[in-house]
Amino acid sequence: MKEKDDVLSKFRNSFSQMDGRFHILEQKVPVEVQMEYFKYSERIKRERTEELTDIELDTFISELNDELTSAEYKCYILTCLAISRQIRSFRALEEYLSHPSEDVADWASLALMESRITIEAEFSDEKQVYISTGLGGKGNKLRFYVMLPSKGKLPFSDLHKTIIEREFQYYMSKDNSEIERLTINDVYVELVVLIPVQANIKTTLDNIINECNLYGDFLYDRFTITNVKELSNEEVQDILEKNYGDTEAGN
Repeated sequence: MKEKDDVLSKFRNSFSQMDGRFHILEQKVPVEVQMEYFKYSERIKRERTEELTDIELDTFISELNDELTSAEYKCYILTCLAISRQIRSFRALEEYLSHPSEDVADWASLALMESRITIEAEFSDEKQVYISTGLGGKGNKLRFYVMLPSKGKLPFSDLHKTIIEREFQYYMSKDNSEIERLTINDVYVELVVLIPVQANIKTTLDNIINECNLYGDFLYDRFTITNVKELSNEEVQDILEKNYGDTEAGN
């Protein structure tokens, strides 16, 4: 538990030490795509040193909305708009993201975020901080996936399920967190939740587990948490088998 405690503590403390305005991507964009986008964006910044002209902007917007334009070139257009520092480019990205091509939707989300940060940096002395996770977030909250197993391979009873639903709702709302999904499987609970960046995630989850266990000691006192992606059923079963010796997966 010590290693996990340290990781969660460092995660929380890193935000408390940050100054400036936080920008959290709301959409769920794979971390690999985010890394690819920002590497590409840096390259385009080096290559394009002049501002977009009105003619270029008109052409880009037209081509971006043309179904015949390739996904590769749309990514180039989206990136050029993102780094242009122009309000009209931002509005064009905003409009496009309301009906994006599926193959560049993630790229468009990242482009709009970069455009927003770039423009705000132009008009504000406040430091702009981009927070990147695979599961995204909302406002000043990050989205997390949590998996909590039952003890002793025992399926949850109806009473256990009622207690889980009640205690998660109570403690999460008390912490100003928002539950997006709470799924109670046979022998594990899955939670997708939005948590304030400076909230003490571990303390909240420990409190929930302790409170639930007052009514039968049925939850394992360890949990799996990530903000990279939601785990598949196969991944959950693999984790349960490897990390929770007295617990096995159920559906």
